[in-house]
Amino acid sequence: MFRRIDAMIGEVLPDGYRFDIDPNAVAHAVLGKSTWAVLALTLDIELFTQLHYRQSIEPDSGLSDLFKDVFLYHWREESQHAILDELEWVRHDAELTAEERDRAVDEFIELVAAVDGILQAQAKADARYFVAKCGRTVDHAEGRMIEAAFLKAYRWQYIHSGAQHPHFGKVLSSLITESQGQHIQAALDTLQ
Repeated sequence: MFRRIDAMIGEVLPDGYRFDIDPNAVAHAVLGKSTWAVLALTLDIELFTQLHYRQSIEPDSGLSDLFKDVFLYHWREESQHAILDELEWVRHDAELTAEERDRAVDEFIELVAAVDGILQAQAKADARYFVAKCGRTVDHAEGRMIEAAFLKAYRWQYIHSGAQHPHFGKVLSSLITESQGQHIQAALDTLQ
């Protein structure tokens, strides 16, 4: 469904927009990590997706009804997935040794860093596109500020809003030690 929407939007955007992330490469990187790390990232994504809908789409009366319906049904689907994935994450966690959980926490951090790499690449591409299409000359310094603003917004949306989601924090903290929590927070703090 989102690929169809993306194609429809692409038909009306000015030429030159790029989204070069290879979904197969992303899937390969994710699936190379432990189940615990993948479930942690999955729940994080499901929760920030729901938050995004509630904070920016649901209350916006200026959006088209069709657009809002697409995301409402996506929100409902993600709500169901979040419940199931949380249960699976907790169940899986109960089977881990302390050493396996330490490795899983490291892999979760690696996955978040990989997401950040995607966000950095997309922020660069989106800033270049914006500068090319905004209708005025943008000098190098302003272009860098635009790129930094894109990256800050993307990091909030795709990393921090999920990591700071109260329910994600509650589930995560119930599964990890204080030291592991500090390790995760230190890694997140580098992404400002």
